[in-house]
Amino acid sequence: MVLKCILNELETPKAGLHISIAFALEVSVGKTNTVMALNGSNVLLPCIFTTCIGFQDLVFTWYFNSTEMIYHGKIKSKASEPSLVGRNPRVEFVGSTTGKDNNISIVLSEVDFSDAGKYTCHVKNPKEKNAQHSASIFLTVVHKMVETDNTLTLIIVSVVGGVIGFLVFFMLVKKVILFIIKKMQDRK
Repeated sequence: MVLKCILNELETPKAGLHISIAFALEVSVGKTNTVMALNGSNVLLPCIFTTCIGFQDLVFTWYFNSTEMIYHGKIKSKASEPSLVGRNPRVEFVGSTTGKDNNISIVLSEVDFSDAGKYTCHVKNPKEKNAQHSASIFLTVVHKMVETDNTLTLIIVSVVGGVIGFLVFFMLVKKVILFIIKKMQDRK
């Protein structure tokens, strides 16, 4: 994720002072916004946030289908782990905010078909003038996981690789033969 910091410039003409302050809050659920889970299993719902100037008293909330709050936490500072404000009993916080990443991921236990839907990770940072940002991930619950058969893909890739290898070998042999013929003609 690329963090974009927005500059708010403040000027005080009397003192001739020019101050630039960076404000930006980004929230991400990863490279894909869809997760598939087997009925009855536990599923990780990832979420990380980044901020240009740090955070203090940051509040994060997870919502199901935009209305039902399933986890609500507060983080005092970078040096402290989140404190629980409220949660659904089937939701467990598994992230950490004291390390490199500001990870506020959760695990939803024993998912069933009614858990399928949109999960939104919402973050509010009072240190950045109450900047707010959110990201959503969609959960699909399935009866059984389907294994994808990649046999045809492997065959095609192998054939194409073999043909390319053969062409490279043929071109190399041709160059060697032409080089030998040229050397033999130069000797005459």
